Amino acid sequence: MYGLVNRAIQQMVTTHHGEDVWQRIKERADLQDLDFFSTYQAYPDDVTHRLVAAATEELGLSGDQIMQAFGEYWITYTATEGYEQLLESTGETLPEFLDHLDNLHARAALAFPELQPPSFRCEHRADASMQLEYRSKRRGLAPMVTGLLHGLGKRFRTPLAVDQVASRDQGDGTDLFHVRLASPADPGLPDGGMTHE
Repeated sequence: MYGLVNRAIQQMVTTHHGEDVWQRIKERADLQDLDFFSTYQAYPDDVTHRLVAAATEELGLSGDQIMQAFGEYWITYTATEGYEQLLESTGETLPEFLDHLDNLHARAALAFPELQPPSFRCEHRADASMQLEYRSKRRGLAPMVTGLLHGLGKRFRTPLAVDQVASRDQGDGTDLFHVRLASPADPGLPDGGMTHE
């Protein structure tokens, strides 16, 4: 994982829980001697996994909860870290953005040559819902995709509900998400908001 990811985890923790909690998470992850993460440096995936595991212990949350929160935070974080133009050029609506996710990663790879991006395939349904297939060489990141989708829903002011209908971790061949979009007045989504089903 590139340092940008680990920096985002650090920023999320310090923003919501404070610097002291971040320092305790680093100690739990046996990374207390690492002063900072360099954005464009590739770090072993194990560093990120250790940070997430330490955060679950320190914050009393499950790994899935941490990864979902991080996925949602990632959308805002990357926009503020100089990637707003890249996000804007990927799509003007949520469905359009999802259609072009692989193009976004291809452009990001110009700055991050060791990037091992996931792949997404979006199938649009007649009822305005979508089926999103997620493929990655890495395991255990599907909860982050759920968070990403909710973060994108907020970015595009598009209320949505996400349901993971197939999971590699559960023995399925792929990770598959059903994404239902709605207008703010849709009674099917409580208060017109974004929910995890």
